[in-house]
Amino acid sequence: MKRIRLAAAILACALVLMSVAGSLMARFDYSKQDRVHINSGPTYGHWLGTDDLGRDRFARLLHGTRISILLAPAAAAVSMLLAFGIGAVSGFAGGFAERAAKTAIDLVLSIPWLFLLLMVRAMLPLNTSPAASVAITFLVLGLLGWAAPARILLARARSMRQAEFIILARSTGVAPFRLLCKHVMPNLRPVLLAQFWISVPVFILSEANLSILGLGVAEPLPSLGVLLRELETVLSLRADIWRFAPLLMLVLMVSSLQIAVSEQEVSS
Repeated sequence: MKRIRLAAAILACALVLMSVAGSLMARFDYSKQDRVHINSGPTYGHWLGTDDLGRDRFARLLHGTRISILLAPAAAAVSMLLAFGIGAVSGFAGGFAERAAKTAIDLVLSIPWLFLLLMVRAMLPLNTSPAASVAITFLVLGLLGWAAPARILLARARSMRQAEFIILARSTGVAPFRLLCKHVMPNLRPVLLAQFWISVPVFILSEANLSILGLGVAEPLPSLGVLLRELETVLSLRADIWRFAPLLMLVLMVSSLQIAVSEQEVSS
């Protein structure tokens, strides 16, 4: 099992390095149009062919993967920050703060995740610039994805509240804020890291769902979800098989991340 996790981690790192390094090369310009070869199949100059505007599909795949795998961790970091502030702090404080946090967590978790995501994103401006659409998409993901990890952190912090070392520190006059920073946070760090890595593939899939529906990253910027929209026009699997490259990339990335973090998930 450890070999499988190691192989998954190596594959995830290889995909990240390939997308980041490849997208920085001038040869792979995702916005450059080749008017001579429009909607063509794979050639020496275009390894995955071109789309209906003559843009290189391989270049767009590299850039789209880079956007998804670099901003998903940023969204996960925002989510973990909120989860710690709402879950861990309230669970350690107890009383009204804990009851209010439980109510907020249950309320958010009672709404289907995809429905909540679509509802909030649809309420925001859609006619934004491509860069703004990327920021809005992943910011929304981070602001809405805190509830599940917050519940876990709340339970862990509540159990630590009556721990012997916490009671001993309180008896010596240690302030609550110092207790939280010096004693609670180090003990919750493994749980935070595990929840962080678990959230990254979830956010990659969520961005893909939003972009497929036209509510995520806006053109001409590519993302895995934007590239998957091309599958709507596939007429023949054999003739258009190269169009499934974004789907293969998404499956490999999400699967490798899930397998690589499975040990942390079990241990947490």
